[in-house]
Amino acid sequence: MIGARAVKQIVNVVDRRLGKGKSEVSVNALSFLFSEIVQYNQTRVDNIAELERRLEDQGYGVGLRFLELLCHREKGNKREIRLLGILSFVHTTVWKSLFGKVADSLEKGTEHDDEYMISEKELLVNKYISVPKDMGAFNCGAYVAGIVKGVLEGAGFPARVTAHYVPMEGQSRPRTTILIKFSEEVLRREARLG
Repeated sequence: MIGARAVKQIVNVVDRRLGKGKSEVSVNALSFLFSEIVQYNQTRVDNIAELERRLEDQGYGVGLRFLELLCHREKGNKREIRLLGILSFVHTTVWKSLFGKVADSLEKGTEHDDEYMISEKELLVNKYISVPKDMGAFNCGAYVAGIVKGVLEGAGFPARVTAHYVPMEGQSRPRTTILIKFSEEVLRREARLG
């Protein structure tokens, strides 16, 4: 047709697709923002355990929202229902989305059947943080432990998640291990599913 123009339709914001988005964030910006979060919380607590708990609580909210986003983008709104499936999801998909790479290792605890460990040689939130001597073994990995706890509980796998330093031979900095201890109901459900 001569003289006919294509009519551009106006699409409502709610009707637009949720794209992949930009997957990289400046490490400098992230480090600065995280350092401000730590300093903000540090002025409002009396001891290291309380500071780690506050960081974990803040990470928990991020984990809940991050699970929703990743399930929508990566899995077509499907959720994991098996224990090893959700652990693999956290170890690979969540970790890669957060830190740009898969976690160094995922291991089952040797002493207890309900314990799993995700280890990272140099966790990004600990990489650029220098802990004063008076703060002892303060671990910024508590924030990441909170994210992991939010993802697990949002998916229906309640667990106690903590961050620990583990010394490594020949290395000046210890690696960070995220210890996941699942509740009894998760183990019972897993046994029923066979």
